[in-house]
Amino acid sequence: MPHDDAMLKPSTLKPEATLMFAESAEAGDAAQRFLTHNRETLKRIATRLKAQPPRSVTTCARGSSDHAATFGKYLIETLTGVPTSSAALSVASIYAAPVVASDSLCIAISQSGRSPDLLSTVEAHKKSGAFVIALVNDEESPLAALADELLPLKAGPEKSVAATKSYIVSLVGLAAIVAAWAGDEALSDALPALPEQLKAAFALDWTPALPALTDARNLFVIGRGYGFAVAQEAALKLKETCALHAEGFSSAEVRHGPMAIVNDGFPVLAFTTSDIAGEGVREVAAEFVSRGAKVMLASGAALDGAIHLPALSTEPALEPILQIQSFYRLANSLSVARGLDPDSPPHLNKVTKTL
Repeated sequence: MPHDDAMLKPSTLKPEATLMFAESAEAGDAAQRFLTHNRETLKRIATRLKAQPPRSVTTCARGSSDHAATFGKYLIETLTGVPTSSAALSVASIYAAPVVASDSLCIAISQSGRSPDLLSTVEAHKKSGAFVIALVNDEESPLAALADELLPLKAGPEKSVAATKSYIVSLVGLAAIVAAWAGDEALSDALPALPEQLKAAFALDWTPALPALTDARNLFVIGRGYGFAVAQEAALKLKETCALHAEGFSSAEVRHGPMAIVNDGFPVLAFTTSDIAGEGVREVAAEFVSRGAKVMLASGAALDGAIHLPALSTEPALEPILQIQSFYRLANSLSVARGLDPDSPPHLNKVTKTL
């Protein structure tokens, strides 16, 4: 979606005055509330999943929540081996097709818990025998009532149209579920430090990316493995809050057809993790640099020729959570720099009730 040049004019709005800024800054506290409030429920879920391992996992979500589900897919499949897929919500809501879901796990993720197609899908899975876990911010929502186990996000009110802290807590929640289910000590040990690390991540300076993005019309956002979900999310937020056409790709996928349009001056935002998947992203980023692209690399280590966006190190599976927190502050500033209000994107509502 090319931007309208008429929108790119100086704004009197200050980045620190937006709801998006205030709400994304609360992510660390929200993550702490989630982990504290849901400690016993997470233990109970882990006990159930270990005693009755599901044959498959289906995630139910849309938008940012579906990007969180992608993160969950990578965690579940790498740490438990259980096949995980995203439900096509229209199958239940439009086609009313039967679901075969016995001995499966259904994880529903939503800020509002009120979208009709999401509710139809979760209800169909539950009636077919799925064990339903809901990660939802609105504890009084219909989705919360449907769940066999409810994990309230505890993100607090989120008034900006752009979901930020609820997305981050969804990632934290999925990491907590899988860490306990898989008995992964490294991941479990790293989780308690996340709330304070999120605060530190929000304070990191990503403003060096602003000159490359303020007048941009298109860009790629790339990640891989655990980082692919935040590449998807960042691309959505750039479209949503900055009227900037961005596409999220795996660093493996981008080597195919999309590679052809990356040339001199083309912006690329890359998220790297400190594992083998991050090495793949770094290799592609270096190739883009050699083509003259404007590469912005979120990484613990700089890359020659790329704009360095500092990133904190922790357990690799959790690093994308910290990186998207740093990105949210950048997206907020970029929106204002492009003459927009990130809290009120045109044509969008906070709750999307898709039938």
